[in-house]
Amino acid sequence: MHALRQIAPRRSTRVSTLSVAIVGRTLLAVLAFSVLTFQVLAQEARVPAQEARPAGATLRLRGDVTARGDVLTLGDLIEGAAPETAQRPLFRAPALGATGTIQARRIADAVAGLGLGLGPVETGGRVQVSVQRAARRVTQPEIEAALKRALESGYGVDPRNLAIRLDGEAPTLLAPLDLNGQAVALDLSYDPRSRRIAGLITLGERQASLRVSGQVMEIREVAVLGRSLNRGETINAADLTLERRPREATPSDAQGSLGDLAGQVAQRSLSAGAILRSGDFAPPDLVARGEAVTILFDSPGLNLSLRGLANEAGRLGAIITVTNPVSKKILSATVTGPGRVSVGPAPLVRQASAALDGSALQR
Repeated sequence: MHALRQIAPRRSTRVSTLSVAIVGRTLLAVLAFSVLTFQVLAQEARVPAQEARPAGATLRLRGDVTARGDVLTLGDLIEGAAPETAQRPLFRAPALGATGTIQARRIADAVAGLGLGLGPVETGGRVQVSVQRAARRVTQPEIEAALKRALESGYGVDPRNLAIRLDGEAPTLLAPLDLNGQAVALDLSYDPRSRRIAGLITLGERQASLRVSGQVMEIREVAVLGRSLNRGETINAADLTLERRPREATPSDAQGSLGDLAGQVAQRSLSAGAILRSGDFAPPDLVARGEAVTILFDSPGLNLSLRGLANEAGRLGAIITVTNPVSKKILSATVTGPGRVSVGPAPLVRQASAALDGSALQR
């Protein structure tokens, strides 16, 4: 046996007649649904603005800015902007190498004018922002190198011994940072007689250019004194440097290399920075005036020596007079070393007599 299932009573369907109240309620429901739909669509339209400014993010005015392009974007001036809005352009940058300012109020107005609902910008008390435009600076060394390359290729001039004095005060070519190639001189003109030169210095395909002119000078290396010396002082290696100077501004007898200058003696007072000339220095004296010296007599088959007295100072190879202290005879001798002189045989005296008694030294 099993339990019997109760039969649920059937409810009859209630049919209502259409009335004014029912129609009014239906219209109110449709109107409410339409308002709700409009609010949802408006909310969806505001989603990009909310994404542009994450919850809790604060927009702050940056400090002084360095612009690397022609345009200042939202991200250049404002901290806290989302990446998708940071590239929105706001202001034009200053000219290459120049500096400009923007009022903080104008920046805030520009941000509000984007219509992104980003909210207020915190200025941190700043009244204005300073903007400097970054630039590549092609200065005189690069300009001179470009002109030299053009001289070599166009006129066959060896640039190694040339310098170029540009007209004006340190001309500089300003260029965008992305123009990082080598500077080139175009439209070059050069007069070998007057040595005047002119050309157009360019970067890229004439994306940045500067016309320059100047004077080509021949240069040479000269020895320059690094410190002041008094007459008779010895020149040390540390006192000397080689410098490149215009040839027309250097003496014709200027010393062109350091050579054996170290150890020589100043023949006059010399100031620091002086270009050394051939008469400014000389080897040191190996014999001093009044010094006791060894006198050597050297001839074939005969070598004699005795002590004498130098009557004058002399450097290596110099001819000085010495006195024989025994005979008091004055002899001409050649300085051969420190405290040493050499006396050769007299040409009119027979060699045999000199060889037998050495009278040239003993009389």
